[in-house]
Amino acid sequence: MDDLKRMAVLAAVVQHGSMSGAARALGMSTSAVSQHVRQLERDGGVTLLHRSTRKLALTEAGQRYHARCAAMWAAAEQARAELAASRDAPSGELRLSATVGFARHIAPALGELLAAHPALRLRLLVDDAPIDLINARIDLAVRYGRLPDSTWAARRLGGMQWYLCASPGWVDAHGLPRDPDALLAHSWLGFARESGGLLVDLRSPAGEPRALRVEPRIASNNQLSIQQMCEAGLGLALVGSMDSHDALRAGRLVRLLPEWSFGTLDIWAVTPQRDAQPAKVRQAIAALQGYLRALPGVTD
Repeated sequence: MDDLKRMAVLAAVVQHGSMSGAARALGMSTSAVSQHVRQLERDGGVTLLHRSTRKLALTEAGQRYHARCAAMWAAAEQARAELAASRDAPSGELRLSATVGFARHIAPALGELLAAHPALRLRLLVDDAPIDLINARIDLAVRYGRLPDSTWAARRLGGMQWYLCASPGWVDAHGLPRDPDALLAHSWLGFARESGGLLVDLRSPAGEPRALRVEPRIASNNQLSIQQMCEAGLGLALVGSMDSHDALRAGRLVRLLPEWSFGTLDIWAVTPQRDAQPAKVRQAIAALQGYLRALPGVTD
């Protein structure tokens, strides 16, 4: 490493035409610059610079050696410039992980960012299963709900409420339930679990807590599939306010017991590192947050 530093010093001396000029550029003393050059000459056993009181000149050996030093210096400067560009402007490949249900939001959320920065590329990995951000080289993941303890950094993008929904056809066949106890007699759709069924935590209009445990007749590990089967009239389901907004407005779903609260679901941006985030990650998080908070059904 010392040799690399001395090579950089020699390149600076030639670039600035003097020991003092190199010293000012490098933030060193003139004597320290001179010592580095002399050490290079001692190690190589050749004279690199002809010195006089008025100027410096490279020897023949020095010219050949300086060409390599200058190339190394230029490569280092280019590397620094690329780091600065990565820090200040989105570029390179953004590896983004999202659930199947959230994937439809990626294009409208990040479209302007991608259009404004042609050097930025996107690789979207869509999967509902947990993923190791480090092994998969993920820059940014969108996650829901309570996050497991980890060294990863998480930033809340927003939240949405759980709505209890059914299709209009289901309501025509079964009627509107008047209280939570009536829900136990009907078929449910829910997340697949090995055992224990689905625990539904809810609060009355007065804020009193209740809990129901139901065994879904149809289970899936994908929330979008659950909503689609709910719209098809196959049973009751808890769906997110953000995801169900269009279906409720279009009449494909009906909200049941709207005066009751079925809880909230936080939406998170998760990254494998906490500090020194590149611009592509910082600006993608900002774009996602701005997009989500403008959507109906999403809360701050």
